[in-house]
Amino acid sequence: MDFITLFLAEFDHEVARSRRVLEQVPDGKADWKPHDRSMPFGYLANMVATIPMWLTMIVRQDELDIAPKDGSRREWPTPTTSAEYVEALDKAADEAREALRGTTEAHLQTRWHLLAGGVVVSDTTRHEMLRDTLNHWVHHRGQMTVYLRLLGAKVPALYGPSADDKSFG
Repeated sequence: MDFITLFLAEFDHEVARSRRVLEQVPDGKADWKPHDRSMPFGYLANMVATIPMWLTMIVRQDELDIAPKDGSRREWPTPTTSAEYVEALDKAADEAREALRGTTEAHLQTRWHLLAGGVVVSDTTRHEMLRDTLNHWVHHRGQMTVYLRLLGAKVPALYGPSADDKSFG
C-alpha cells in the first residue's frame, strides 16, 4: 500500500475525531483561556478546524512563510459557533483530500520549506511535513479537550472512552 492511501485513511480517522471535539465547543467562550500565557479557546478551536488547510498548502505550494516581512497574512476562516467550526473543518478536509488524491509519491519526496520572516525554519520532504502537521493537529486537539474539561463541557471519546463518553470513538 502506498503512503498516500495510508495517510488518507489516517487523516479520515483524525477528521472524525476533530469533528467530535469541535461539536462540543460552547458558544461565547472564544476569548476564554485557562492561563494568561495560553491561547484563547476560539483561536485554538479555529486552528483545529483549519489545520487540514496546511496539508493542502504542503502539497500544492513549495513553501509557506508564516510571518512575511511585508506583514501580509493569509485570510483564515473565523468561525464563532460549534457548527461553523465543523463547517470549516469539513471544507478544509475536503480540500486536503483533493490535494492528496491529486499528488504522487514522487512529489511527496520533494523538499518543502517553512519560513518565518523570510528565514527557512524547516526544510524537509513534503511527506515528513505532512506527518508532522498531522501530529501537530492531534496535539492541539488534545489541548482543546483540556479546555473543554475546564469549561465543564463534554469531552468526547477519541482513542477510547472518556469520563463523558463511554464509546470507543
